[in-house]
Amino acid sequence: MGFVTANSVSIAVDTAGPDDGMPLLLIMGLAAQLTFWPDSMVDGLARAGFRVIRFDNRDIGHSRKFDEAGLPDLAGIAAGTARAPYTLADMADDAAGVLDALDIARAHVVGMSMGAAITQILAADHPARCRSATLIMGSTHAPDLPAGTPEARAALMAQPDDPADREQVIRLGMAVRRAIGSPAYPMADDDAYEFYARQTDRGYHPQGILRQAAATLASADRRVLVARIACPTLVLHGEADPVRPVDHGRDLAARIPGAVLRTWPGMGHDLPEELVPEMVAAITDHARRAG
Repeated sequence: MGFVTANSVSIAVDTAGPDDGMPLLLIMGLAAQLTFWPDSMVDGLARAGFRVIRFDNRDIGHSRKFDEAGLPDLAGIAAGTARAPYTLADMADDAAGVLDALDIARAHVVGMSMGAAITQILAADHPARCRSATLIMGSTHAPDLPAGTPEARAALMAQPDDPADREQVIRLGMAVRRAIGSPAYPMADDDAYEFYARQTDRGYHPQGILRQAAATLASADRRVLVARIACPTLVLHGEADPVRPVDHGRDLAARIPGAVLRTWPGMGHDLPEELVPEMVAAITDHARRAG
């Protein structure tokens, strides 16, 4: 892992695969470090010949923290009476800056959840940078789309009583996974504990999570924006997603010209190991068709 300066922000970056492979940029979601991408997915894409680039979004992992901005007023941002410290458009500029720092003119871009929203903005506002887009668990945030379950929304916004208590943070991560994960492909408790222990030890920053949530709240309703996406687009979604029900994926695919939709029964708001080979194949086929 190394660091680049992107959009004047210090960003932690990791690469895999051949240096001369077709660049493929992975953009992760809310509260998730670059290590949330399954190793099996990164390795599978690298074996397919891609130069796989993943990075910590601002305010998470090893990238720059924005603590000087303080804690956001989430209720005020949702009501339109307060401003977020930064926006998803700023984070899309970070992603474009990562490509600049690595001297990459164009890349295939894959975004998950909040990362799918960032990818939408990148593809719409920086069209020359995207050979293709793959949007996993994405949404336009159109106001008439169904809300996620109360349990999933509560889990995503839960905070530990003591952020310095490692065990408590790990157990909270496991609880979130149970609340939003794939009912057909649950992660075993031992595997979940090991996974969230690694994430916690690498970097846990709850203030940054709240500021990322603020950026997401401030970027509501992208129906007009996604209609401007011109690159080949693949939408992947779980049919059992409790955070963004599958109608979000259907709506997103319907609003992007030429987009292709693929869904999986029993998949929730995570990347279950059992489906990784199919996802790698779908992303690889889509990128190769795009050129």
